[in-house]
Amino acid sequence: MIHLVDCGHPPPLLIRHRQVTALQVRQPESPLGLGEFTEPGYRVETFPFEAGDLLLLYTDGVIEARDRAGAFYPLTERIATWEGDGPEALLRHLRDDLLAHSDGSLGDDAAMIALSRTPASSTAPAGK
Repeated sequence: MIHLVDCGHPPPLLIRHRQVTALQVRQPESPLGLGEFTEPGYRVETFPFEAGDLLLLYTDGVIEARDRAGAFYPLTERIATWEGDGPEALLRHLRDDLLAHSDGSLGDDAAMIALSRTPASSTAPAGK
């Protein structure tokens, strides 16, 4: 399971069987640093995270990168056409594609983290 709180960041993307889904929470919280102006407490929402799934976390600098014509980077569409395997390959692909899209010059800082859910090991030690 994935437990999420949205404090103003772009929604994580779940990649399952080559399908990309934005994990949108129902009630976003105040952006980080502004929580003191609202009621205390954060609502956590839970999403399934199955074996074989990939989860991509990213900053707005990724999706706000522009090409020469001013078009934003189409992250979801680019992931949907990716045919690789694993989080490292996904990050390499997106980094190279993002830099090509923006002609090697990002207008903002950009960060991405990819996580994978591996199948449970069949050789796991028995519980006591």
